[in-house]
Amino acid sequence: MWQNIEFRAEGGPRLRGWLYTPHMGGARYPTVVMAHGFAAVKEMYLDRFAEVFAAAGLASVVFDNRNFGASEGEPRFEIDPWVQVRDYRDAITFARTRLEVDPERIGIWGSSSSGGHALVVGACDRRVRCVVAQVPLVSGYGTMLRLVRSDRLAGLRTTLEQDRHARFAGQPPGMLPVVTRDPLGPAALPTPDAYQWFTETGRARAHGWRNEVTLRSVELLMDYEPGAYIERVAPTPLLMVVAAQDHLTPADLALEAYARAREPKRLEILPGGHFAAYLEPGFEQASRAAAEFFVEHLIGTRRGAH
Repeated sequence: MWQNIEFRAEGGPRLRGWLYTPHMGGARYPTVVMAHGFAAVKEMYLDRFAEVFAAAGLASVVFDNRNFGASEGEPRFEIDPWVQVRDYRDAITFARTRLEVDPERIGIWGSSSSGGHALVVGACDRRVRCVVAQVPLVSGYGTMLRLVRSDRLAGLRTTLEQDRHARFAGQPPGMLPVVTRDPLGPAALPTPDAYQWFTETGRARAHGWRNEVTLRSVELLMDYEPGAYIERVAPTPLLMVVAAQDHLTPADLALEAYARAREPKRLEILPGGHFAAYLEPGFEQASRAAAEFFVEHLIGTRRGAH
């Protein structure tokens, strides 16, 4: 069962999404708070994950990041990772006010860039009882060094500096495609698999999705290092789901970060690339692993268990 929800981020816009529950009325359920990754919206398969979690006895608070999808926020299509981290924490606060939610049994789930947010929130917010980080971004700078050819980095920095000066002068923010058919063309995520997934998923499931982000989003991404928080997640249990051939949030960077994480932790390796987690057969493996982890640590625990 699901219903539309909205809540106001502290000092900010109204964020909108869905509340999934195993059944309507009566019980207070252990609950997963979840949002999507870089430039994606909730219709891009988050409903499928929430349905798997509901079948396992878990509620889910699913919301669009500010500036995207059904949520408010300006400038549109801008991604500030630290603002998104604060919005995750506000979503946890909102979840704890709902009669359907057990406020002492809340986990968080994130994927790609929001997988990085899950690490940061899990490290900083002890209301969180367990963390699932799927194909997570662990180093914005390290990732951009893989995505942008070294001979183009100087030009990218020049473009970002010009955009900063233009905004200071009162001009609207510069924009950039999220993905491009041409791997050498300008885009925030310039890989063929990103182009295929975003365009096909946008057509099939998220008809209002727009192929653009602000240039500043790329600058902010390069400054974001969520892997620096991974040692601090413990003693909150951590599941990291890594795609073995992931080159968008590179698998080797994720595995290096996982090695630094402290117990209790668990690693799930998916075959395939970054987007394997959303499509069969990777979806079945990723969603099952996450559901089992949440059941173990939310349904099987109470306050103070860790």
